[in-house]
Amino acid sequence: MTGLILASKSVTRRAVLDGAGVPYEAVGSGVDEEVAKTALLAKKANPRQIAEALAEDKALAVSAGRPELVIGADQTLEFQGQLYDKAETVEEARERLKLLRGKPHMLHSAVVVAQGGAVTWRETQSATLRMRDFSDAFLEDYLAAEGEAALGSVGCYRLEGLGVQLFSKIEGDYFTILGLPLMGLLDLLRRRGILTP
Repeated sequence: MTGLILASKSVTRRAVLDGAGVPYEAVGSGVDEEVAKTALLAKKANPRQIAEALAEDKALAVSAGRPELVIGADQTLEFQGQLYDKAETVEEARERLKLLRGKPHMLHSAVVVAQGGAVTWRETQSATLRMRDFSDAFLEDYLAAEGEAALGSVGCYRLEGLGVQLFSKIEGDYFTILGLPLMGLLDLLRRRGILTP
C-alpha cells in the first residue's frame, strides 16, 4: 500500500476527506494559480478546462519524485460563460451575490490523481445552482453572519452552512459543490489499496 497526499491546504477539502475516513497528508502545491489562470485564459480556456488544468498542475507539482498517490483538485465558478474568482472583500462578495441573485450559475470541480509526476486518474463534475431572488435585508443579514468566511469560496457561500438559504434549486452532487468530487475518487482509492474494498 502506498501513501496518499492531498495537494491542497483547503479546509473544506480536508474536511471532506476526514469525514469519509480517508487517511492522507495535506501539502501545499506551490502552484501560482493566478499566473496559471492568466495563461489559460490567454489560450481561451473555458472555466471547466481551467479547473481541470489547475487540478492537474497541483497533482503533478507535488507528485514529482514521490511514490505516494497525490490528489490535486480545483473548482471554478461559471456565470453566463464567464469565470469568476473568489471575492477579495465583503463588499465585493455583496456585489457578486447581487449579480448571481435569481439566476443559475455552474460550479466545475476537477480532481486529478498523479503518482511519480504522471497523471493516473482524473474526473470532473459540474453542478448547477440557482439562487433565489432573496431580499436585500436577507443579503445584509447573511453577510453580517458570514463575514470574511464568505470570501473562502468562489460563490461567496458555504452550502454546508447558512449559504444554503441563498438557493431555490440545486442540481448536482454535494461533494462536487464542496470542491472535491468524491465517489469516483473513493472507488479509485479502494482499487489502489488506500481504502478497504
